[in-house]
Order: sequence, then C-alpha cells, then structure tokens
Amino acid sequence: MINEESSNLTTIGIQEILNLLPHRFPFLMVDKVIALEKGKSITAIKNTTINEPYFQGHFPSYPVMPGVLILEALAQAGGILAYKTEEDDDLKNMLTYFMGIDKARFRKPIFPGSAIILKVELIKRKQFIWMFHGKALVDEKLCAEADLMASFVKP
Repeated sequence: MINEESSNLTTIGIQEILNLLPHRFPFLMVDKVIALEKGKSITAIKNTTINEPYFQGHFPSYPVMPGVLILEALAQAGGILAYKTEEDDDLKNMLTYFMGIDKARFRKPIFPGSAIILKVELIKRKQFIWMFHGKALVDEKLCAEADLMASFVKP
C-alpha cells in the first residue's frame, strides 16, 4: 500500500481532469489518474466502450482503437503531469500542443471494453518544452509506447 503522506503520489478524478485539460467528449482520453509524482511520472486510466464514436468506423466488423488516439491519450496524461508539476499561473493560461512523436510502436490492438493503463514518465524539460516516454497497457500487456514532445503556448 502506498503511504500518500510520505510521497507525492496522488489520485485525480474526472472533475479535476476537466479543470486541467481543455479536451471534452469525444476527445477527452483520460478518465482518472491513479498515481502522480510531480516532476516524474503519472499513471492514468482510459476506459474504452463500444459507444466510443471511432469504433463505429475503425472497423465496423472488428472494432480496434486507432493508434493515433492511443498516442493522444498518452499525450493528455503527459499534459496533466506537466500542469500538476508546475501548478503556477504561467501554465494555467496556456495550452499544451504536441510537437513530436518518436519511436512509436504498436504491439497489441486495444478493443472495446478495455481499461487502458497509461504510464508516462517525464524524460526532460527545457522551459516550456517537455519530453515524455509513454506506455499504454491492457491487462499488464504492453499495447503501445512512444516518446512524446509537447510545448506550452498561449492560446
């Protein structure tokens, strides 16, 4: 069991996620944060259901979550990590934009009904540019991973 008083680990529910990220349905890809260590890492959950609009067309007879949306989920988790790490007025008024994706690999498909565990680690940052490594897992099996780069910009 994690002793939350002796660490920076924390959980974040959907209301706070909605306060941190500008995304909304159908593009909000993080349902809950189950662990966060400011300046280091985040573990979040994205639950998939057959009701997700992308499953209707990708693919109708064999629904699979699009890889680009798995990467988006990892990026949103990284954005939450950045916002919670900084928690100052400079970032509160800024948006996080994707700058790059490297070494993206898709290992297993993700199907409706899956609970995707999003694990994102901060690799480094320089001012408003942040670099992360993210992994998406289902049932403890690696489904996708990538290095992600994001920047904070004024809207």
